[in-house]
Amino acid sequence: MAKYRATLNMEYIKDAAKGFQWGVEKAAELGYRYVEPMVHTGWDLLSEVDFFHSFSMEEDPLLMKEICDRAGVRVSGISGHSPLMKPEAAVPRLTRAIVFADACGAKFVNTDDMIKPDWMDDETAWQMMRYTLTKARFVAERHGVNVCIEPHGTFSCTSEGLLRIADLAPSPWINVNFDTGNFYLAALEDLYEGLDRVKDRVVHMHAKDISERHSADERGLVTGTPVGCALGEGMVDWERVFEVLEPLDREIFLSVECGRVDEAERSLEFLRKTLGDKLIE
Repeated sequence: MAKYRATLNMEYIKDAAKGFQWGVEKAAELGYRYVEPMVHTGWDLLSEVDFFHSFSMEEDPLLMKEICDRAGVRVSGISGHSPLMKPEAAVPRLTRAIVFADACGAKFVNTDDMIKPDWMDDETAWQMMRYTLTKARFVAERHGVNVCIEPHGTFSCTSEGLLRIADLAPSPWINVNFDTGNFYLAALEDLYEGLDRVKDRVVHMHAKDISERHSADERGLVTGTPVGCALGEGMVDWERVFEVLEPLDREIFLSVECGRVDEAERSLEFLRKTLGDKLIE
């Protein structure tokens, strides 16, 4: 029987235009015990002046852990999204994110294929992704960190494509971060049937709901979206999601991806009510 832990993707403070430390402290105040930070390379002006939540990998990873420890939360995973078809960017970014995650005690780094450039044919795209994931695989295996492929790009928004990407560099450390909202919006396959086909590889989930208006505006037109609405207030049937995952004999992190503080608060209340003792606090 599947068990769950709730974590909060730091995108939830994008609307508040606050920095990383503020977001960690607010997450703890709301009742979350884990967060999923976003990381970037180089130096971002908005992050440096605490208007944005992303954390630079030029910093000491133990600084991230220290900030979280002080607030009483832990790093569950790292949002290290890197364009797998662009190895010159993805290899250094993704491998650094894996090392960063390990230093913080996290076991998951989430990434995706992203969008294939117009000039690139499919065969080349798959070769590029194989190269990137093979390089990442060696680092992931040394550090014991899962590289999790998310539906959010040209090939990953069907169960077949998602599994094909995850199998490009065969390893027990390359798995799936299933994003419910992205898969729903892409509308290339039934959400619940697709989840059932990949569930054996799901070790992490972006718990993202999509409002009725958002669905009407973008469903079938996009392959993903940064954030959704509060869980239980949109188009995703969470009872069916958890029914699909029920047979899995492991813990799965549910990383809430919403766009506002109040939505994060309601999402945690929803998970507690819906999952009961299946949610490990």
